[in-house]
Amino acid sequence: MIDCAHFLNTLTAHGIGFYAGVPDSLLKHFCAYLDQNVASENHVIAANEGGAVALASGHYLATGKPGLVYLQNSGLGNCVNPLLSLADKQVYSIPMLLMIGWRGEPGHADEPQHIKQGAVTLQLLESLGVPYEVLPREEEPALELVRKLVEQSVAERSPVALVVRKDTFSRFPANPQQDAVRTDPNLTLGREQALQALLDRLGPDVAVVSSTGMISREVFECRAKNKLGHHQDFLTVGSMGHCSQIAYGVANANPAIEVCCIDGDGAAIMHMGAMAILGQYRGGNLIHVVINNGRHDSVGGQPTAAFDISLSGIASACGYEKSFTASTLEEMHAALDLMTTERAMAFLEIKVLPGSRPDLGRPTLSPAENKESFMNHCRTR
Repeated sequence: MIDCAHFLNTLTAHGIGFYAGVPDSLLKHFCAYLDQNVASENHVIAANEGGAVALASGHYLATGKPGLVYLQNSGLGNCVNPLLSLADKQVYSIPMLLMIGWRGEPGHADEPQHIKQGAVTLQLLESLGVPYEVLPREEEPALELVRKLVEQSVAERSPVALVVRKDTFSRFPANPQQDAVRTDPNLTLGREQALQALLDRLGPDVAVVSSTGMISREVFECRAKNKLGHHQDFLTVGSMGHCSQIAYGVANANPAIEVCCIDGDGAAIMHMGAMAILGQYRGGNLIHVVINNGRHDSVGGQPTAAFDISLSGIASACGYEKSFTASTLEEMHAALDLMTTERAMAFLEIKVLPGSRPDLGRPTLSPAENKESFMNHCRTR
């Protein structure tokens, strides 16, 4: 395995001093090392991967030095436009090093949402014209490869990529003291507790569209714990940042269906423009809930900007008719009473503690099975 300190030192020695990206579970130890050893102005956790490419491009324009953009391969789709219309040699010719976690690597078991992306990752880089290498797990050849790729990027003035397999970096834990600073000391509500209370309040007919990551896993577990079916829940296991638009599509297509989107803070920030669209909806059958723990909890607990901004304030500015913030069950229930009786386009931000229980399971239904049961539920309403 590669020592995170040695890896960062090698990048620094070869002119990389700026880092931007969206956290990935395969890169979490290196991301944790960055968080503790790089000044905040030189390490930006971006809203989405395309934004990280733009950040690295701006850094190059100001300094003449390349940056490093880290991401999970599922985020390559968000990068396509800025890679081709900004950084490409035929446009502005901007060097940068992409470091891409290879979820769904062929021949390795992974979650269903990663299988296709993993199978086409290398082909996609080839189609984009981005030279790439798979990073060896052995430290000496890995560090030599970093040197080679950074030199290639600078010489050719174009992006290059390192593709990173599982278990490439040595363990480096997040700093619990830094985590404590980023957590509101007044919070007592856990995410799974909040989700269970929310699902109980919504009842058996409301169609639920839940966000990727821990939220959908916990929704599934809450239903199983109460010996309920999963037919009314669409578990958006991939497509980070898009569950609110899926929910809008469902609600808009059939006004007889009551729909609740259960979003995450990192996902909501990733494609925040969706809130401007939902804010204009007046169908009366859709509410938008964001569970905010200030973390990218599914990929290592790296911070989001959600505790530093007002998501409910943004929702109001985007046109939502009602907007609430809650951090206790009592506040939650009071807000939901108003949201579900007034039939207005409403938004609820629920602030919760970070983390999840260690024995949290994963959905046992396949995505196709989940889709069919959800569609059957919607047809019968």
